[in-house]
Amino acid sequence: MTLYNYLAILTAFIVTYLIRVVPLTLIRKPIKNKFIKSFLYYVPYVTLSVMTFPAIIEATNSPIAGIIALAAGIIAAFFGAGLLPVASLCCVVVFIAELFIK
Repeated sequence: MTLYNYLAILTAFIVTYLIRVVPLTLIRKPIKNKFIKSFLYYVPYVTLSVMTFPAIIEATNSPIAGIIALAAGIIAAFFGAGLLPVASLCCVVVFIAELFIK
């Protein structure tokens, strides 16, 4: 490995370590601010959404098929369908949409 690889690994380690350790050392009292509490509450959901939604659209041969399946999944989940039925519905919708989009 080259020096660049070692520096990249070291930089990634330092950044990851600082992100995890600095809040633990700086924040010792319970957080009382409602804005910060709600911000920290929604961070995992936003992160998951930011990683998932582009992957849903780009995982198919046609982005339109992914968007149609995403809409179908959102509608099914809104009406109370569980994870397995929603995932199955989305797979079927993508399959059918890609048959017609080509």
